[in-house]
Amino acid sequence: MTHSVLAYYRFTHIDNPHDEVAKHKVFFEGKDVTCRIYISEEGINGQLCATEADAQKYIDWMHADPRFVGLEFKIHAYHTQAFPRMTVKYRSQIVALDAKVDISLAGEHVSPEDWKKMLENKDEDTILLDVRNDYEWELGHFEGAELPKLDQFREFPQYAKDLAKERDPKKTKVMMYCTGGIRCELYSALMKQEGFEQVYQLDGGVIKYGLQKGSEHWKGRLFVFDDRLSVPLNEKDPGEIISHCVHCGALSDLYYNCANVDCNELFISCHACAVKLQGCCSAECQAAPRVRAFENAERPRPYRRLNA
Repeated sequence: MTHSVLAYYRFTHIDNPHDEVAKHKVFFEGKDVTCRIYISEEGINGQLCATEADAQKYIDWMHADPRFVGLEFKIHAYHTQAFPRMTVKYRSQIVALDAKVDISLAGEHVSPEDWKKMLENKDEDTILLDVRNDYEWELGHFEGAELPKLDQFREFPQYAKDLAKERDPKKTKVMMYCTGGIRCELYSALMKQEGFEQVYQLDGGVIKYGLQKGSEHWKGRLFVFDDRLSVPLNEKDPGEIISHCVHCGALSDLYYNCANVDCNELFISCHACAVKLQGCCSAECQAAPRVRAFENAERPRPYRRLNA
């Protein structure tokens, strides 16, 4: 049975997000749905997987709500459920940042078609920022992109301040992208707050770009926060693999989290090395007392919870 994997978000005021969480849970009763949905006073950030029929029912239900009319859903097909369970919960921030941001200042949305043209005409006054985690970057990124050197993205406000000292904010063009677009809404606004006047964000993120433009100007695969972990930008245009096995250096786009419960490190491995070390990141972890059973699969899934 084919399932649909949906990615979506919207910043919009929600009077009682706890009620919205409850409404979602009631709607999902009796439906073949798994998801990871966060709701707050500032809006909704969701990823959902369901049968095609149930996914369409959810889309129609959301679009019937005045707050979510026209909400864009980016959709991939998948052969099974992509999330381990249904998670719908309240979060005070739908994007962790811990900084006051005026969302009205968000950078200009650029369509995938125009983004492609901007990449092809990028000059020395343009900086292309990848505002994702380093493990996402390692798997794939746009040609010529820079990854901010941060331990966590709560440090981005300081990064923006430092960049404004290194680059002329009035002269520099800032192109910014992330997986689905939501981080860029906030981070582009932060750049504007620091005086950068020409700030552009990829509309719909890398997911939408891949669906519309394939792998043009993209190197590698795309990391996704569900059971798939690594996907080509476009099934018809999978592009090249650029990431390497941490053990032997062979090209690989397979992500594992260490089978040692007390390590759980996320790492890239080829299948042969994963089999040899039984899903562990090292021989030491393989000999650890709490090691989960290795699933010898062509495309590994993240480990499920292990009872202590």
